[in-house]
Amino acid sequence: MKRKGKDFGFTPAELCKLKRFRTPLGVQRALDSMPYHIGTTAWSPRRVLLENTAHCYEGALFAAAALRVLGYPPLILDLEAERDTDHVIAVYREGGSWGAVAKSNFTGCRLREPVYRTLRELALSYFNIYFNMRRERTLRTYSRPVNLSRFDRLEWMTTEKPVWFVAEYLLEIPHTRLITRAQEKKLTPVDMRTFKAECLGRVGGESARPEKR
Repeated sequence: MKRKGKDFGFTPAELCKLKRFRTPLGVQRALDSMPYHIGTTAWSPRRVLLENTAHCYEGALFAAAALRVLGYPPLILDLEAERDTDHVIAVYREGGSWGAVAKSNFTGCRLREPVYRTLRELALSYFNIYFNMRRERTLRTYSRPVNLSRFDRLEWMTTEKPVWFVAEYLLEIPHTRLITRAQEKKLTPVDMRTFKAECLGRVGGESARPEKR
């Protein structure tokens, strides 16, 4: 459900830029237009707006802030992986169904239309194309949605300080398993065609190590 917006600490110029996105798709397009970077930073949405670049975590916070300005609750969800990096997405509800906006170094780990009845369905939509550089399917659990308004006192949207406190909170909260241990043992590698398609334009080369998602 949309709510009436405020300035949330943004300047009028910043607020104007965010309002121009108009819809979740507009927010996704803004993220897609930003170069992906692999720095070890934790910029606030204000800093992302200034630098015009982001990685997965920063992109999720930016999307949550932009969605909040558009009238949605600022919700994020953590997708947890094994032998790989986690992926953080901004989630929202439209007509009773869940959708997502995300920044990713991989082709298919971005936008999800609001057609998923549950968060489990939404999380599972990432499963088949969530893999590491060894082509192992790595997605295992997902968190409950976190309303970032709980961090308003720390000015998560506009601070110049790193916002690692949100990432630390995501590590502390319970996660729900998506597949059983028995299913995990039977997983097959991602085929090369899918692997190449999902890595199209990926930043970071062809390292076999897990990369930022």
